[in-house]
Amino acid sequence: MTLPERPAVVGLSGERFRAVYHLTGDKAEARAKAEDITIEQTIEFPADLAPEGDIRDHIIGRIERLRRLKSGRWEAVISYAVETAGPDLAQFLNVIFGNISIKPGIRLMRLDLPPALLARFKGPRFGRAGVRQLVKVHNRPLMCSALKPMGLSSADLADMAYRFALGGLDLIKDDHGLANQPFSPFQTRVEQCAAAVARANRETGLNCLYLPNITAPADKIAAYARFARDAGAGGLLICPGIVGFDTMRALADDDGVNLPIMSHPSFYGSMVTSPRSGISHYALYGQLQRLAGADMSIYPNFGGRFSFSVDECRSIVAGTQDAMGHLKPCFPAPGGGMTMEKVPLMNAVYGTEVVYLIGGGLHRHSRDLTANVRYFMRLIQPERLEAEE
Repeated sequence: MTLPERPAVVGLSGERFRAVYHLTGDKAEARAKAEDITIEQTIEFPADLAPEGDIRDHIIGRIERLRRLKSGRWEAVISYAVETAGPDLAQFLNVIFGNISIKPGIRLMRLDLPPALLARFKGPRFGRAGVRQLVKVHNRPLMCSALKPMGLSSADLADMAYRFALGGLDLIKDDHGLANQPFSPFQTRVEQCAAAVARANRETGLNCLYLPNITAPADKIAAYARFARDAGAGGLLICPGIVGFDTMRALADDDGVNLPIMSHPSFYGSMVTSPRSGISHYALYGQLQRLAGADMSIYPNFGGRFSFSVDECRSIVAGTQDAMGHLKPCFPAPGGGMTMEKVPLMNAVYGTEVVYLIGGGLHRHSRDLTANVRYFMRLIQPERLEAEE
């Protein structure tokens, strides 16, 4: 034996957190996969060689429940000692879905986290209530659009931002494809768009926020965030699938930035597209976003150019608001092929606690972009539209 016979593990509290997985296969296959998860996600060492005592009793994951869902599908609840996750988000993600993300037939569905683990995370700095306070809107869905298409100059994008804000949008974000390109350099775009939105706010008396995209090389993200803040941006857009969930978490926790964060789903869509592998919509677009500090979580709306269903979108909403200790609820922000004609159905599904993200649809209604925004704003408040007609 190359290891101590019964090594004592320092710092064990006895507290555990739980992850729920869906597994494919018959009963024996599901049991084998669950047992594999308990090892692969913790000691990653031959189980028969693991020392007796604390490592076997506490460090190795524990199957709390394995139950049949339907033919070929099983639900496994596996618990882990809170100490295995360490004090940070990076290792926590590694424990819940590290090596097993490479294995087929395993899908992370949801997390059940005790106060001792949740205490390590601040979560969304603003959350739903805080974002509403910034825009001074409390009784309806929030409205957002994106500056696009890629290729426009910074001046053209700033003019679009001005007309959006003049129409009454609450939030205007960079398209996630806008970075630091020669046709619209980051600093020039942020300065001009922030100034344009501020001018419109002075004219309307509203509180529209501009959110530039700070998805950038790792050594530039913090500087981009501070530049955006100093230029008058009202929030930030970031793609955690590209720069990392813990990068987003660090920005959310940074008192020197102190801006709401909108998370964009670029690059990790394949995590949810297979019903038998990856991560559930509930966990990826809801729970993990809140752990990583997102105040708003963008995802593809049902009925658009992506494949999400109504039920999947409802599960995302649940993930953004179900109780997670002290972590604030964040806004679900459905987008992707959204049109004005779909607003009544979206209102029925989402209610008021939502950020609607509409892009190309705002440009189709007429040639007057400001008038289009005003019409759309009335459309999400049917009582106003009926009164005007």
